[in-house]
Amino acid sequence: MALDGIFLHSLVDEISDVLVGGRVSKVNQPEKDEIILLVRGSNNVNYKLLISASSSYPKIHFTKESKANPLKAPMFCMVLRKYLNNSRIINIHQLQTDRIVMIDFESVDELGFNSIYTLIVEIMGRHSNITLVRQRDDIIMDSIKHITPDINRYRSLMPNIKFVYPPSSERLEPFNFIENDFISFIKNNTIELNEKAFSKIFVGVSANLSKELFWRLNNYNLIADKLNFTEIYNKIKSIFDDIKNNNYYFASYTKNNNLIDFYCIKLSYLTDSEEKVYTSPSILLEDFYYEKDKLDRLNNRSNDLQKIISINLDRCNKKIQILEDKLKECADKEYLKICGELLTANIYSVKKGDTEISVYNYYSENGDNMTIPLNEHKTPSENIQSYFKKYNKLKKSEEMATIQLDSTKDEIEYLQSVLTNIQNADKYEEIEEIKKELIDTGYIKYGKSSKKGKKDKPTKPLHFKSSDDIDIYVGKNNLQNDFLTLKFADKRDIWMHTKNIPGSHVIVKNMNGKIPDSTLLEAAALAAFYSKAKNSSNVPVDYTEVKNVKKPSGAKPGMVIYTTNKTILTEPKTL
Repeated sequence: MALDGIFLHSLVDEISDVLVGGRVSKVNQPEKDEIILLVRGSNNVNYKLLISASSSYPKIHFTKESKANPLKAPMFCMVLRKYLNNSRIINIHQLQTDRIVMIDFESVDELGFNSIYTLIVEIMGRHSNITLVRQRDDIIMDSIKHITPDINRYRSLMPNIKFVYPPSSERLEPFNFIENDFISFIKNNTIELNEKAFSKIFVGVSANLSKELFWRLNNYNLIADKLNFTEIYNKIKSIFDDIKNNNYYFASYTKNNNLIDFYCIKLSYLTDSEEKVYTSPSILLEDFYYEKDKLDRLNNRSNDLQKIISINLDRCNKKIQILEDKLKECADKEYLKICGELLTANIYSVKKGDTEISVYNYYSENGDNMTIPLNEHKTPSENIQSYFKKYNKLKKSEEMATIQLDSTKDEIEYLQSVLTNIQNADKYEEIEEIKKELIDTGYIKYGKSSKKGKKDKPTKPLHFKSSDDIDIYVGKNNLQNDFLTLKFADKRDIWMHTKNIPGSHVIVKNMNGKIPDSTLLEAAALAAFYSKAKNSSNVPVDYTEVKNVKKPSGAKPGMVIYTTNKTILTEPKTL
């Protein structure tokens, strides 16, 4: 997943088509490593060009997003405003197919002469930067990130020094190479043709494009023991020629509900992923990075909650081990009871000082004798009391351990359901609602800061329409689950939940007295999708009428019991 030189080529095509000949009307710097140029395009339409030198997500594309600007403009923004406001864009070009874009601006200087300035955008991961250079002498006016000789001995990026481009690559240019160069480069550098090969051969080719090229060659049976370099060259050349001629295919790819990649040609090797096609590289990037950033921020917000759940799950699992060990100890209690009763029946034969006694065991089916150990320092009566005391103690321990074991298993089931809800949350409000639930259930201490302020409006459960136009509701957390099942649903509605698997409550509205099988199957697929088993197959989903679902007294949010249910095996799927 990278914005490489080839994808950058598609962006330059899109941007230059409408911005060359346009004028800059405003320059803003909403983030320390990001600028936005408002440009009146050559078609008299206003465009916002976002340029980011972020270490994580460097990019350049059109945007529709509006961001708040700092009260005091940063120095770099002031420099850009000085030289670029009301300037005309005369050229936008790329350094070969490298990850460097140059935007040339023509403006009038203080003396009334036309001057040309170049904004050099380097999309280089943590080395990304944005630099304004005066074209006549290549002097740096300013950079969004200052690079001193202490940081980089090869090139510095500071005001009033000459701009030096990054070292050029010896790799081939994908839009300008011949067969002899291609074959010679592979042989001279002893490159093995595998998934990583083409990013080593060509400038601007990322790992995902290299994988795609290798996949296509394999698909055409061109990777074999005896390599036919001419056929490989022809196939690779035709793909690059398509890109050069602006034959793009903009798409993002999702797997297991996670964004995994995007590109400007079809990534056929991602066979098990979902594809979303776009008409523009800018729309693709804005959508992709918005969702990616949103997921990252959601993960950051939910990390603390997941840690709390994990700590409590570990505590519960350790407690279960201790309780199970205790129940194993209690397995001897019946032996102690029998000893006490047999001693009572034979008390006349027991003397103080005896260390054991052999008595007839009338509890045994075979009528065998049983040897009972005795404490020689105790009287017969004291020995009998000792056995019954130990028996009663183990019996009480067993009863308490059984109750605690059931309670701990219920707690684990609850915590697993909360963890599933956190992993399925896709809004900040849902994370906050889960946090409130954990506060209410005592897993998070109720801080003083939480007592004040207005009460947040609760989030709403998901709402779907089946193919039969029947309403289906899905809870995204346990508070929503309780609301749907205990308050919202009618007793004739259908309730669904994955069988013995943490997940959401699903309610199917029963307005006409009968629900078609197709709707039940769709609702079951939703129940599986919004559960811990969303990445599994053949997930069992129980369903019954809501009147058969009860909440035990004192049970935690979302915890219910149900009877007279049926089960559907389904594949997790959303509508």
